Parts: sequence; structure tokens; C-alpha cells
Amino acid sequence: MEHFIVSARKYRPQNFEDVVGQQAITNTLENAIKNNHLAQALLFTGPRGVGKTSCARILAKRINQEDATTDDEDFAFNIFELDAASNNSVDDIRNLTDQVRIPPQTGKYKVYIIDEVHMLSQAAFNAFLKTLEEPPAHAIFILATTEKHKIIPTILSRCQIFDFKRIGVLDAKNYLKTICEKENITADDDALHIIAQKADGAMRDALSIFDRVVSFSGTNLTREAVTQNLNVLDYDVYFNMTDLLLENKIPEVLMAFNDVLSKGFEGHHFISGLASHFRDLLVAKDQATVELLEVGDNTKKKYLEQSQKASMLFLIPAIDKANDCDLKYRASKNQRLLVELTLMQLASITFDGAKKKSSNYIIPATFFTSLSPAIKKVSKPKPVVKETIKPPVQTIKTETSKPILKNVKRRPSALSLKSIHQKKEVKNVSEEEENYDNHPKTPFTENQLKEVWKKYYFKLNQLGENSLASILNSATINLKSNFIVELTVVSELLEKQINTGKPKLLKFLREKLNNYGITIAIKIDETTEKEFVYHPSDKFKKMCEKNPLLEKLKNTFQLDI
Repeated sequence: MEHFIVSARKYRPQNFEDVVGQQAITNTLENAIKNNHLAQALLFTGPRGVGKTSCARILAKRINQEDATTDDEDFAFNIFELDAASNNSVDDIRNLTDQVRIPPQTGKYKVYIIDEVHMLSQAAFNAFLKTLEEPPAHAIFILATTEKHKIIPTILSRCQIFDFKRIGVLDAKNYLKTICEKENITADDDALHIIAQKADGAMRDALSIFDRVVSFSGTNLTREAVTQNLNVLDYDVYFNMTDLLLENKIPEVLMAFNDVLSKGFEGHHFISGLASHFRDLLVAKDQATVELLEVGDNTKKKYLEQSQKASMLFLIPAIDKANDCDLKYRASKNQRLLVELTLMQLASITFDGAKKKSSNYIIPATFFTSLSPAIKKVSKPKPVVKETIKPPVQTIKTETSKPILKNVKRRPSALSLKSIHQKKEVKNVSEEEENYDNHPKTPFTENQLKEVWKKYYFKLNQLGENSLASILNSATINLKSNFIVELTVVSELLEKQINTGKPKLLKFLREKLNNYGITIAIKIDETTEKEFVYHPSDKFKKMCEKNPLLEKLKNTFQLDI
């Protein structure tokens, strides 16, 4: 089997032009060599895998190439690399200073590269001070470290410091694309973008991840293969979740979150990714900030499309709630419940069922109850009976034998506020029909009608009109031709109650469905009406049908029912 060389070694930069994402530093070093303006001690500091050691080797090679007549292989004798992690004692530094005194056999300079220099002990640093400040003319020191704060100030003051930055996602992606061309590998733009993001600014990590993904999927890198191998959440998960949140579909949101957990992802990883997704949608809403999106071209189009659906009234509180959940996640004892509550609150932001909502408002579960007649149970209209049926007149005899009427419903005075309110209601009922010939009459389906019907039912509950809401919930809805909404109720009492609130109901349906040709027809189902009993005597008869012995019991004890 042929020996495999990892991409991090195979494609290590051999000159300054190959170094990715560090142009400011490479240009400075190039000019310093050309102008003979190079310091005797250089310190390369920055995150892992950004090219510190590679730049040190390239610089060591270039120093002796300017006026050289010998081969490149001879310059290898002038470059000395020391790993300070394993050579961090005073004796190791003393051996180094002894070697520094010897001039180079070929070339002009001897270059000493000390990697992980922060691992040197305090005594070793002190032993190195004099040599570092006043080295021989032929010696140049290049120190490299990832933790500059661990180096003593006296060393820092004797070095020319170069701060290497994290490699940008686009730079890493373009370099991976170049390697794919050299290796004859076809790769999706989004797949390389995910690898670059996962590397978090380290080119060496990006190349290691690239090798792993190529081993998994071969010469064809797709976005699905990369997300599966790296165990990261795909963009589509967040796009679908945001669509559900904007549509206020809490049950579907909770099921989608359950699918994420079933794939082995942590809730913390999901909610932090969702917060980043909302941030990217906010960035995509303005053309001036679109460039801040660090995503592929195809994904950028999706962000631009979804940003048009998500309003600022949704995104600002959504980012705040997701970030708050991210902060509370570690301290929570029931982490899944915390995320689910946050998702329910997010899905309730754009809900317009109530006029005023608190910051932690959640759509009640009753809103999602199906209105299908097959699974719906007709509730007993007890509140309606109490309001509409007059109680029997009772008389109480006094000493003068004059009967006193009790519980008699009196008509309000013509001059009272109550009578004026009743007249106004009657006027509204009589004037419910207006001329809507010039208004739109957009077609709609029965499913759309039921969705709007749910919203009106919930609105009535919020306004405290529970009686009318219960009646509307018990009615069977059918859409007839010419936009006639047929309601089937079980009694005339329910019909009267619906007629009272009919104008407001019609107005709500017409506005929400954008169809001003809607009319409501009420139908009484007499067969169903007989099944309902409203008086004690009716109830007793119903009970006697099931158990005839009750009639005998009544007659035996002469009970008055």
C-alpha cells in the first residue's frame, strides 16, 4: 500500500505566496528581506494552524537565497528547529547559545526557529535574555507561540512581534477548492463552506477535516455527506424550523425539535445555531450588510428569500429569546423543557389572536384543537340555557295574601343606558348587510375557512365571550357554493345566539379571507336536537328510558319531579 501523506503536510506552503490569509505579514517580511531591514529576533504569535511555523521556515530559507550561489539543500544546515515543549530547561538553552557563536559554513545567516516558546521555564527565559538581545551578526531567532501572554515581558521587548490572525472562511474555502482541483475531486460550494466554518479559522484543521470527509465520501463531496460525517446541523433544519415558527405551528415545531434530538444533537448546539440563523436573517434584510453572511452562494439565496418573510418585529425578540435560552441552558435542570418553552414563545411572537401579549406569551393548546366534525364532541350549551330560558314564576304568600313575583325578568326602562345598548345591538343586526359589489371576492377552500374559524374562536375566548365561542365550536361548518357558509346547530336557542354575534363574525371572515361575498346560513338539525335535554323532567324521562324502575320508584314514594 502506497504511503499516504496528509494534506496538511502535502500542501504546506513553500513560499510566501502560498500562505493563506496572512498577506499583511508576508508582505512585511518580503519587504524586510529586500531592504535588508530584518530584526535579529522575531516573534510569531496567533491561533493554531494559521501558518506561523510555515512562515518561519519560508523566511529562514529566503534569508540566505538573496546572494546565494549554492543549492537549496545546503541551506538546510543553516536552519535549526527547537521544540521548546520538550527542550525547556536551562541546559537546553545553554547548548543553544553555545551553537550560536559558530558562524555558518554556507550562506550568510544561521536561523534558529524555537516553536512553542511559551513552554520555556522561567530560568530558561532568563538564560536566553542576553543572547536574544545581542546575538552575533550571523544569527537570527524566530520564536513561535500560541500563548503570547505566557512569555515574560523582557523577552517580548527584545522581539519584533507579528500577530497572525484567524483565517477567514472564504479564504479557507478558496484554498480547499484549489486542492480539490489538484486532486480531481468534485465538491459542492456549500460542502467546502461547512468544512471551512468547522475549522474555526485554522487552515491545518480545515485540511484535516477535508481528508476525513474525502475518506468518507470519495471524490464527490456533497453538503449532505459533509453534514453527516461532521455531525453538524444542516442549514435546511434551521430554515424549516423558522418557517414553522413564522406560521405559529407549535405542534410541528416541537416534533421538528424532537427529530433534531433523535439524531444525537444537543439542545444547546441547536438553540445557539438557531440564534445565529436569526442573526444571519437580520443581516440579509439590508443590502449593505449582506456581505457579512459567511455562507455559500446557494445558501445566501435562501437567506435572502426567508429574510423577506421574517419581519423585524419577529427577528429582534427572537434573537433575544434564543440568546437568553443559550445563557440559561447550562444552569437548567430540565434543559429540554427550557428549549421547548423558548420555541413555543418564538412561535407565538407573530400570532395575532390577542391584542396585548406578554413577553413570555404562548398560544394556548385549545387553539390547535381540530374543528373536524368526525372527532368533535358537541358541548352542552348550559350557559345559553341559563341566559335565554326564563325561570318559572314563583309566588310567596304574605299575611295580606298578595302574591309577590320573584325571579321575573323585567324590561329595562326606556331611559336607561341598558335599553340604549340593546337598541344599538338590534340596529347592528339589521344593518349587517351592506353593498360589497366593488369589494374583492377571493376564492378560498374549506380548510382555509376552518383555520380562520379557529382564530375567531380563540379571539372570542380572549375577549371573555366564552358562551358564544362554545356555541361556534359546537356548530358544524360546511362551505357551499357562492361562498355560503352553512352552520348546523342543534337548537333554536343556539341559532338565536349565533345571530346576535353574526355581524362581527361576518366582518372577521370577510377581512381574513379577503372575500366580501361570504354569507352565513344557519341550519337546525332536529334529529340532534331531540338528543339534548334541558329541563329536569326531560332528564328524568331520558333516565327512565334506560332504567324503567325509576318510574316505579317515583310512583311508590310519590316524588314530584
